[in-house]
Amino acid sequence: MMLSRVVLPAPACRTLRAVAGLRPGVRCLQTPHTAAQNPPGDHDSQTWEPRGLYPQHIPTSALQKMLLSAGSAFMSLYDPYRHDMVAVLGETTGTRALQNLHEKMSKDPEGLQILQERPRIRMSNLDVERFRALPDGTFGREYVRFLDVNRVTPDTRMPVKFVDDVDLAYVAQRYREVHDLMHTLLGMPTNMLGEVVVKWFEAVQTGLPMCVLGAVFGPLRLSNSRKKKLLALAPWAVQSGRDARCVLNFYYENRWEQTVESLREEIGILPPPPIRV
Repeated sequence: MMLSRVVLPAPACRTLRAVAGLRPGVRCLQTPHTAAQNPPGDHDSQTWEPRGLYPQHIPTSALQKMLLSAGSAFMSLYDPYRHDMVAVLGETTGTRALQNLHEKMSKDPEGLQILQERPRIRMSNLDVERFRALPDGTFGREYVRFLDVNRVTPDTRMPVKFVDDVDLAYVAQRYREVHDLMHTLLGMPTNMLGEVVVKWFEAVQTGLPMCVLGAVFGPLRLSNSRKKKLLALAPWAVQSGRDARCVLNFYYENRWEQTVESLREEIGILPPPPIRV
């Protein structure tokens, strides 16, 4: 089936055309960044509502996926803050890992509930003011503190586009939306060192090639002093990722009032080392 109408942000549009080989006759409709991330009816929804295959799905051939993988890998290594390219890389290389994660969720009662209800972590679904009123140390309070300090929101996470299975697409979206929750639980900021440490944890946890790539090549961007800190933090991140239960099997929306310490213990995440990141 020939793709004739594609809607996505301008940078990803240019990349798809240049890397994946869209034919000249294919129109690539560039939309504002926020509009592309929040398709009509999706921003305010608390659940994943498939329209067609799923929101904003872009059918691609095996060759196009291979080219997208190569191009997004190059761009991700060149500029690790190109989150759009990191997202594309995760979608085009992660099918097997997503299948494994879906299987783990299907076999866990809480994970299965998440798959059935398909909740979304969006600002429209979060009672931020209530979280700010929670006691220090609670998950909701520390999550909002993380958002405030690092000036990020869950709405900056790009929607999944290139996964050709609606169930796996939701798993990919769920992983993407709990990424900041992992920062909160691991006590890691969004600077390069913090991102690399989280990628080490996620690489062991998820097996996603994109996470492995970030864990292996991310340290090349670190200064010598931060590389030394990474040498002390990486073993903790790897052990926590290996020993912890699947982090996608936790319905975090029901755990905002739980303490970070008790949630870490339940998941199996070791307390962070006393190292300033």
